[in-house]
Amino acid sequence: MSSCNDCIKFSLNIKDPLLEFWDISTGKYRNREAKFYHAIVHLDHCLNCGSDNIVHNLYSNVRYPALDASLPVFIRIAKERIICRNCQTNSMAQTELVDKYCCISNATKRKIIGSLTEDWSMKSIARQTSTSTNTVQRVLEKYSPSSFEDTDWLPEYLAFDEFRGVGRQLHFIAIDDHTHKIVKVLPTRLKKDIINYFKRFPITVRNKVKTVTMDLNYYYDIMAKELFPNAQVILDRFHIVQMLNRSFNSCRIQEMKKHKKGSWKYNLLKYYWKLYLKPFDDLEKVKPCYQSRLKDTLTQEQIVADGLSLNNELENTYNLMQDISKALKDRDTKKLRSLIQSKDHVGNMMHTTLNTFKRNLHDILNAAKFDESNGCLEGTNRKIKQIERTAYGYANFNHLVTRIKLEEKDAIIKEKASDYYLAA
Repeated sequence: MSSCNDCIKFSLNIKDPLLEFWDISTGKYRNREAKFYHAIVHLDHCLNCGSDNIVHNLYSNVRYPALDASLPVFIRIAKERIICRNCQTNSMAQTELVDKYCCISNATKRKIIGSLTEDWSMKSIARQTSTSTNTVQRVLEKYSPSSFEDTDWLPEYLAFDEFRGVGRQLHFIAIDDHTHKIVKVLPTRLKKDIINYFKRFPITVRNKVKTVTMDLNYYYDIMAKELFPNAQVILDRFHIVQMLNRSFNSCRIQEMKKHKKGSWKYNLLKYYWKLYLKPFDDLEKVKPCYQSRLKDTLTQEQIVADGLSLNNELENTYNLMQDISKALKDRDTKKLRSLIQSKDHVGNMMHTTLNTFKRNLHDILNAAKFDESNGCLEGTNRKIKQIERTAYGYANFNHLVTRIKLEEKDAIIKEKASDYYLAA
């Protein structure tokens, strides 16, 4: 018996000295083939007074992680229960393998939490651990962040954005722009909700925030200046360039539609659109290639030059887009200011974009002065989209937030998650 007990404990990686194995069998559990390990937990005295006792056994099936998910593993434990003759108290033998009044082993719960930090759906996690989806959800809820929040600290560098989540609603998210840790995820992106949340922090804490990075959302800028008086508002460089590209594309498409489909001019503007968005310095200027749609041998620079020569307004819009993008890259604030104040004849959408830039001129110039950006937040949003896609969406906002925090790229969080159920 001792050799069998030691062998089973070694194979299952169990070190509880109170647990003693005595047999292995196979059988059916809920019409599924399963393997059963039979064990007993001894208790030879009253836990209350230590006197003599009366013993009878209670059996319980404890789920344990299996190497083969198609064959669930159960440990059928006989827990000795004692009724003390002296103090008339009931005592039951316990093991660190499983919590009291629970039939899911702590090892299974640790495996579930470890799986929740990966890009797996709850259904696939339940299948791998031979549990139900509801069990996975309950384990997830136990790790959900507490309602208590420290209002004595905020990161010095904040980044704001939103993402689409539960019920296709837009949720507000704020992260630390340097450590990339999530600060807060709110159920909505309404102005009043965001202001109410940050006003929980004392003004002395909010005054320590140095920068707030955001996209071109109109009321984010108003909120940031109201909530963080000493912070510099920075518009994200990616969104600035994206807005310029869209404005140029609008002008290009308008010019393209003036020409007959399939003509040389139409093909020049339609099928080579990526070249117009590419930095001009990166265009191939030496080695020409045969272009089947144009039936000519041209370099990339020649293709762009021929397309821009079709319309003076299109050429001005292209030059302005390229110059502003280059000024942002070179961090040239003087040139950037003069370009935004440009009076060249450009497309209608580019004209609207320039007016937007003029209204946010200080924030645009900050984009060239400071290194902070929303790049880390865009990466976080991309990961959130993948989490939702894997789960085919979430109906519970708290489940979504907990899953986001578990899948954060933070070794400390994953370590805490793995050790959550170490204590029995």
